[in-house]
Parts: sequence; structure tokens; C-alpha cells
Amino acid sequence: VHSKGLKLGIYSDVGAYTCAGYPGSLGYYETDAQTFADWGVDLLKFDGCNMKGHLIAEGYMNMSRALNATGRSIVYSCEWPLYEWVFRKPNYTAVRETCNQWRNYADVYDSWSSVKSIAEWTALHQDTVVPAAGPGGWNDPDMLVIGNFGLSHDQQESQMALWALMAAPLLMSNDLRSLCPRSKALLQNRRVIDINQDPLGRQGYRTAILGSFEVWERSLSNNFTAVAVRNKQELGGPQKLPVVKVPGWRACEFQCNVTQILPQYKELGLQKHQTNLAVAVNPSGVALFTIRPILD
Repeated sequence: VHSKGLKLGIYSDVGAYTCAGYPGSLGYYETDAQTFADWGVDLLKFDGCNMKGHLIAEGYMNMSRALNATGRSIVYSCEWPLYEWVFRKPNYTAVRETCNQWRNYADVYDSWSSVKSIAEWTALHQDTVVPAAGPGGWNDPDMLVIGNFGLSHDQQESQMALWALMAAPLLMSNDLRSLCPRSKALLQNRRVIDINQDPLGRQGYRTAILGSFEVWERSLSNNFTAVAVRNKQELGGPQKLPVVKVPGWRACEFQCNVTQILPQYKELGLQKHQTNLAVAVNPSGVALFTIRPILD
């Protein structure tokens, strides 16, 4: 796997059995961690099935210690909050100290309703989950289903944009052999990936609901802000939103440089504070752009 330029991930469970009924790691954390390290594993996805609720946190922390003791750098992907939310609010300080990325909500499926529900849950809980994210530890809204069959291309662009603004791990759940060129280009869009990987490491969040639109914003390095305007309507044609209605536009006290990234790359140039510029967004689609205040 490594010889092909890929990383190796493996799946296990904090409990005695995995969700599918295979042996889990309970009672064998140190043994399993060392085995994974010896195999050259780069990422451990650690599920939370078949574990008593009051022991979940302890189990995840024990495996974290076991992984660190191996001396190998292994990304630790937890599902601790997902299972703990059922009966109490997770301690996100402890989650961040223990895991490199963590699932909060339900599994993603190859459907637009699934993608929407994950984004909506994140927005409704953003005051809790967003502050926990930063370099070394990230909220994980689950995988990208771009290139499958359940999402239109506009919806695929919406998922890619929202996942980039949420600073989400970009893991693909698709068949690389059958990706259409358009989906492949979206997944490899360097400008979107740069937003996702911005070194400032701040997770974006929903800043406004404006009629049929919702606005997500993320602070980036070098005084840039990424903005995603999503059209919640799923019928009809494109709708326009004036950029002056974006909450972050207030930073453009004099003028801002605006660059559209999705659906097509466009340099929109310097825009005055009271600009007439509006972005057109297809039903269930997104307009992703960056703004940067210019003071001179």
C-alpha cells in the first residue's frame, strides 16, 4: 500500500465486538495497538459498538495511550462523541486531548438527505463542537460520497464546500475506478482543498439563514475569509444573493478582493463596500468564494 503512495487504515472497536460482530479490542488495547504499528498502519478508525456507555470514554483514552506507546504516528479516528451523545454531552476537551478526529453524528449515506442532516446537526451544535477543533484534532462529519449515485453534481459541490469550511477530514467513500471526470476534478480541486487545509486551522460555521439561503464562513490565514452560500431550495432555477448580505462582508469596510471558487473559478476583483455583486446559486447547490479586505 505504501509503495503506491497511499496510507493504510484499519478498523477496530473499543468494545468486545465490532458493530458487525467481529472481535473488538476490549481487553487487548496494548496488543492491538502494537500489532497495528508493526503492520505499518497509518490510521485507526475505532468504533464504539458493544461497550457499556459509562466505559466508553475510558476505553478510548486507554487505546490512545496504547497507540502513543508504540512510538508510531497513527491517526486516531474516534467515534466517542457519537456514542456518548446518546446519554450525555461529551467532554470535548477530553475528546480533543485523546483523538485526532472524532465523529459526532450519524453515518453518511449516498443521499442528499443524509448529507443535509449532517450539516444541519453540525450547525445546531456548532457552539459546542466548533471550539474543540484545531490543528491536531478535528470534527469528522464522515466521508465524502462524491462520485457515487445519490447526489447531483450541484449537491456534490455543496458537500465538498461545506466539508472544506468545516475543516473536515477529506476521506472518500467511492469507487475510484468509476469516477466521472467531473467528480474527479471536484475532489482534486486544489483551491477547495487549500481552504480545507488552511494552516490557521479554524473550523467554519453557519453564520446566517437568509430566506432560502444559508451562509457558512471560515476564517483563513492572511486575512482571508471563505464563504459558502448554499441554496436550500431543491426546485426551480438559480437564485441570487447579494454579497453585502453575508455577515462577514462587514469586514470590507472600504473594499474587498473577491474570488469565486465554485461552481466555477472566477476572479471577481475589487468590490466596494456597497457593491451590487450577487452570487447565483443553483437549487441544492453552492457558491464558494473568498473575500479579503483591502485597506489601501
